[in-house]
Amino acid sequence: MAAFAALWVITLVGWLVGRSGLLGAGAETVLARVVYFVAAPALLFATVATTPVGGVFTPAFVPFLASTVVVAIAAAAVARWRWRLDRGDGTVATLCASYVNGGYLGIPIAAFVLGDVSFAVPVLLFQTLLFSPVALWLLDSRPGLRGLLSLPLRNPIIPACVLGFVVTAVGWTLPAEVLRPFELTGSAAVPLALLALGLSLGGARPWGGGADAEPRYAVVAAKVVLQPLVAYLVALLLGLEGELLLAAVVMSGLPTAQNIFVYAARFGKGTRLARDAVTLSTVLAAVTLVLVALWLG
Repeated sequence: MAAFAALWVITLVGWLVGRSGLLGAGAETVLARVVYFVAAPALLFATVATTPVGGVFTPAFVPFLASTVVVAIAAAAVARWRWRLDRGDGTVATLCASYVNGGYLGIPIAAFVLGDVSFAVPVLLFQTLLFSPVALWLLDSRPGLRGLLSLPLRNPIIPACVLGFVVTAVGWTLPAEVLRPFELTGSAAVPLALLALGLSLGGARPWGGGADAEPRYAVVAAKVVLQPLVAYLVALLLGLEGELLLAAVVMSGLPTAQNIFVYAARFGKGTRLARDAVTLSTVLAAVTLVLVALWLG
């Protein structure tokens, strides 16, 4: 509970700073890019390089993967057959319901609540290497083979994790002098990610009625309630308990990732749904994740 409180306080500070305009226009983008291109890769490299391979791909990832697939298929079906959304809008709705914020929120929660950043690594790898390319292909029927194949390589998290795996797989022990710059830089990832998250929440108005109310509330409910519930059931079937059970449910219950709005805006599909789903799921996850931690922790 104390760990979650610290995370939400920093996020609230980011929101207040954004509302006040203290950092000026573009502050959210700058902070997010620092996290994305510098701090998070440094943190993940230092973590993976010092963690045995078996300690990264734990059984906790299986319920997360299963819940993502189940919820994505269900959301896609509802978007197509009930809401009658076209391919692009339906893809955005599916992503809102099943694509977690594994970076800006997953890394801080893995570090401070679960006590191990490595729980976030397979989530980030799966979403970046598989989920994102498939989603982008669905959003744009002509993305270009070169752009599709190079997509993972343009994400700095990928080489950071791969290099870390190489180091730990061959049994190298990096000197403290080599690791220290990565650890110091990586230590900025958590607070900066939370501040960027808080900044991104300003100005959104996710509450209210209208024609898009049903899809909005449905995808958010799927994200913060259905997906962690499915993960919990799968974890029980696998016999997981303790830390692994908590990690599986918490990582599955993370809110919708901010980059879904970026995808939506890029292709002009479901932008309002994406914006509102990111904001609303983030606000609700502040409650649901705490309840999960109290229940399973």
